[in-house]
Amino acid sequence: MNRSLLETAAYKACAYLDAVAERPVRPDPAAVRTVAEFIESLPAHGCDDHAILEQLDRIGSPGSMAMAGPRFFGFVIGGALPITVATNWLSTAWDQNVGTITTPVMSTLEQVALSWLIDLFDLPSDCGGSFITGATVANFAALAAARHAVLKTAGWDVEADGLFGAPAITVITGTETHPSVTKSLGMLGLGRSRVVAVPTDDTGAMQLDALPAIDGPTIVCTQVGNVNTGASDPIAAICERTAGRNVWVHVDGAFGLWLKASANRRHLVAGLEQADSWATDAHKWLNVPYDSGVAFVRDSAALRAAMSISAAYLPAENDQRNPADYTPELSRRARGVDVWAALKSLGRDGVAEMVDRHCDQAQRFAAGLAAAGFEILAPVTMNQVLVAFGSAEQTEQTIAALQAEGTCWCGITRWQGRTAMRISVCNWSTTDADVERSIDAMRRVAAAPAA
Repeated sequence: MNRSLLETAAYKACAYLDAVAERPVRPDPAAVRTVAEFIESLPAHGCDDHAILEQLDRIGSPGSMAMAGPRFFGFVIGGALPITVATNWLSTAWDQNVGTITTPVMSTLEQVALSWLIDLFDLPSDCGGSFITGATVANFAALAAARHAVLKTAGWDVEADGLFGAPAITVITGTETHPSVTKSLGMLGLGRSRVVAVPTDDTGAMQLDALPAIDGPTIVCTQVGNVNTGASDPIAAICERTAGRNVWVHVDGAFGLWLKASANRRHLVAGLEQADSWATDAHKWLNVPYDSGVAFVRDSAALRAAMSISAAYLPAENDQRNPADYTPELSRRARGVDVWAALKSLGRDGVAEMVDRHCDQAQRFAAGLAAAGFEILAPVTMNQVLVAFGSAEQTEQTIAALQAEGTCWCGITRWQGRTAMRISVCNWSTTDADVERSIDAMRRVAAAPAA
């Protein structure tokens, strides 16, 4: 083992994290220009490991977006908590494949973490679950279980016989459904365009009175946490309306599911536990390293039926949970270890405090920008803020200038025909001072003459 190499890597990583809070959030332009150094033919002979690490740090560290820092508001992603960076390093050194029961430490930690999440979200205690790459694949796994269940009820074995000749499945979504759900439906053979799209209100929530009549196998895809406004669909009412039929209600809760941890805000997602499956990201509001998605399914047997795998060389014991039977992957890293560490470090109260703090900071952004004369385009109910700086052209120019200035980084979006800047507050290290510093930068660049 090259101990000095690993120690050097740890030193460089620590130096990066020490500086990330004060460096410009956007990548250093000079470093970005040197990225071309990475483009070369495959070397005929091996290179020195220390030289490789030096090049990666010299170009990559300053050339990276400071997503780990406290003023990156471009997407709904958190920075990794220090404990999760540390456990990620250690579990990577262990180099375990959690695809089978041959890794008892990893399998146990994942089971514990899964049970903690189920408790935190107030989901049925006997839910099945899986740790996977992100909300897209979490949606995929949960919807695969949904496909299995509604077709089984209709007398069809989709895993054995496929979709050719199968009873038709009606898929209902809102018009504001996230593309990750649409992509998952396409991968499952249910079609990206053949869905029944229910109109949404001015916050992006599905309109209950527009829900179509339901007949036959049906999957209803709902969401908590619209990616622009944070709004949630009326899931409890949807579940009540569809109860007793061959209907599966799925919840895309990539970040909104975490509101369940907050005593102050869980009413915003009340009733979501009545659904049949849920998807979320731990690399969003729990602030663990990429990539870390989680799927939950009320009917654990349906998830296992959709995902299970067997081969003569794979170990199997009837009295143990085989992780590979609940995920699309056979080989994968130990994502659950980081989730376990984050939950153990924060505790229930710590998760709730972080969620509440970020929602309060979003309100702080909205109040400060409105006071400066800018237009807030939607009610701020969660950690998302939409702001316009005048016309579409003025808003685009302000966003570009803000990104180049470097104090913070926010992205562009379109909301109900308007061009807007979206602010997503999701990083564990963001302070109120970071919010005020960012508001000052937004005011400053918006007031500056166009270049």
